Amino acid sequence: MSFIWSLIVGGIIGWLAGLIVGRNIPGGIIGNIIAGFVGAWLGTAILGNWGPQVSNFAIFPAIIGAAVLVLLVSFLMRAFRKAD
Repeated sequence: MSFIWSLIVGGIIGWLAGLIVGRNIPGGIIGNIIAGFVGAWLGTAILGNWGPQVSNFAIFPAIIGAAVLVLLVSFLMRAFRKAD
């Protein structure tokens, strides 16, 4: 059950990051979950493990890391579209 809870929290973190940045992550729900997990790892690696935690995710660093990831992915996707 904790794995399902982690997927839900990761998806919510990815969705919130997309809302904050104002861009959509490709892949829909799966993309949000991946952005949430990778963003949580990135944010925790850079900012540390502070703030409230839900399902082993430090919420604030995870959202900040996911927002940075969504922004980078959207810039890369835009650059690849212009190159074609």
